[in-house]
Amino acid sequence: MGVTNSNKTINADRIDCGGSLRVTLALTAAPDIIANPTDIVLVLDRSGSMAGTPLVNMKLGAKTFIDIIAEATGGSQSGQIGSGSRIGIVSFADNAVTNAPLITSVDTLKNTVDMLAAGGRTNHAAAFAQATHLLEPASGSAKVIVMFTDGNTTVGDPPAPVAAEARDMGIIIYCIGLIGSDGLDVDALNNWATDPDVTHVAVTPDAEDLEEIFAELAANISKPGATNIVIDEKLNADFAITSILQPTKGSAVQEDDQSLKWTIPQLGVTGSESAVLEFFIRHTAQTPGSKKVNASITYSDTEGNTVIFPDPSVEVECSEVVYPEPCPTVRELTVAGCEDAVVVNMGDVELDSRGSIIQVDVTIKDVCPGKRTALAAILTETDAEGMEYQRGMKAMTIPAHNASGCRDVLVKCIRFVVPEDAGVRTADACGTRNFQVRFIAHSMDTDYRCCESVVTA
Repeated sequence: MGVTNSNKTINADRIDCGGSLRVTLALTAAPDIIANPTDIVLVLDRSGSMAGTPLVNMKLGAKTFIDIIAEATGGSQSGQIGSGSRIGIVSFADNAVTNAPLITSVDTLKNTVDMLAAGGRTNHAAAFAQATHLLEPASGSAKVIVMFTDGNTTVGDPPAPVAAEARDMGIIIYCIGLIGSDGLDVDALNNWATDPDVTHVAVTPDAEDLEEIFAELAANISKPGATNIVIDEKLNADFAITSILQPTKGSAVQEDDQSLKWTIPQLGVTGSESAVLEFFIRHTAQTPGSKKVNASITYSDTEGNTVIFPDPSVEVECSEVVYPEPCPTVRELTVAGCEDAVVVNMGDVELDSRGSIIQVDVTIKDVCPGKRTALAAILTETDAEGMEYQRGMKAMTIPAHNASGCRDVLVKCIRFVVPEDAGVRTADACGTRNFQVRFIAHSMDTDYRCCESVVTA
């Protein structure tokens, strides 16, 4: 069967600047369909939401699937599915029917698909039950259900137990989902499909993708298991790899900050088999926006399987960063290479106050563009009895930003010099001191004028 599915997912659709993501790569492969005859049931959604373009594209995809299986099994010249494999058609709306039993005639199967018409609600449980009944338990062939749907269950029994019963019988379930007008419960598809979900579920919002998805699945089902697999992953320059977990098959090595190589000696040669690699990446740039995780990802194996991984993106949100106080003056010194010790006169430094330094950061939420912000920071200290002592207040102007919309502004490095105070501190010079910080922020700029105001230049 070759590589029957491939997937790439990330664990979040939004992160902050400097945030991290878990990336999952997954493959499933199975033995050659010629040496391992397979009974396949195409389970096709013909509910009312499929009317129009979705139904047209689904039919193209299903017929392309049939042609590819016929060619791979050596029966295309005679118009038959060859080498002992068969295909059946089940369609469903309010209920499910067998439109074509397990047969080998390509023309009959494609004509059956062409005759499907849309209308009614969506009964997934009946569809799984009908397809399972069609796959004869006594047959020695491998058994596959390809479920296509564009919506959520709206009538009938819960489908999950029916799908689970089919999997328990050894039936491999693939789910193809089109996000239709009524939405699509992807978690339900993951629940119905054979594990791992990432290699047995394909979802698209675009009906034009259906022919390609059906074709890729058919091409991979019909090929032998894969050997000498090499996957080269290169990240977008905005990200860096931070760690790689041990894959379930093969080995993975990090080649540089943005690249890794995953190699698998063989997969799915004697039976259906999956491999999963997880690794972690971190956003390292300072620019926000929608960021593709990948710069590129390539696949190769000895059998020439065609594998296309999804190309996920993440929305990166970056706060404005303001430093309201300058850092201390830099003093430079040099040390010669062979000197064990060096004495340098670093000049004078002014003693601002006797005590310790506290530095705090704060994020001002939802600051709109073109508006300066007045920020006050108030520092107090409490003693063991809960008495509060004033330790300092700072007021500052936060400059306006020019982003396209309101955003968070991170104010960094607000410093207070805290005096020594024997009345508050413990007898131990290193004892714990308890502080509180309060912040007040207001927008400074406004277009508001009272009606009776007179504005003079």
